[in-house]
Amino acid sequence: MNLRRSILKTALLVAAVAPLGALLSPAVAADSKVQLMFVQSAESLKADDKTLRLVNVSPQTIYFTDRPVRMAGHITMSDYMKEWTAAAGPNNFSKDPPNATLSVYEPGKENNVLTVVEISQPVIEGRDLVYRYKVLEGKVPATGGATALFIDWIGPGGGVGAGFHGAGAGRRGVGVR
Repeated sequence: MNLRRSILKTALLVAAVAPLGALLSPAVAADSKVQLMFVQSAESLKADDKTLRLVNVSPQTIYFTDRPVRMAGHITMSDYMKEWTAAAGPNNFSKDPPNATLSVYEPGKENNVLTVVEISQPVIEGRDLVYRYKVLEGKVPATGGATALFIDWIGPGGGVGAGFHGAGAGRRGVGVR
C-alpha cells in the first residue's frame, strides 16, 4: 500500500509540475493520446435560458486524464481561460465548444440534478464564472446549491457524452472511442 501511495504521489507531482500547454499540444496528444478532462466546483448556481453562473467558483480548475496515461492536477482559473484560445486546430474550446455535465445539489432532492450542456464564451465576473450554454439533455435548474461542472476533454476525440454518468448526447464521449 505504501508503494502504491508513493507511485501516486510521484505521478501527481509530475502532473502538477508539467505545464498544461505541453500536455495539450497536438504532437503530445497524438503521441500519448492524452485527453484532459476538467472539473470546476462552485458554492451555488444561478442560470437563465442563456447563461450558467457558477457562483463563487473555485479559483482552481481540476484536470485529469484516463488511460493510457493517467495524470491529475489543478490549474489556476487564468490558465484555464487561456485554454479556450491557446491550442491550435480542433483542440481549442473556442473553435470546438466542449460538452459538460452540470451536477447541481438542490435542497430537498435526494439526488443531484444532472444536465448535459454545451458550454461556450466563459467570462469571469468577480468570484463567479459565467458560461453561455445550450442544453443537450435534461433541464438546467434556475438556482441550486453546491455545483460541479464536468467538462469534456481537450485532445484527440473529445467529449462528455454517451457513457458519462449515464447521460450524454452527440458523437463525442467517454463511451465512444
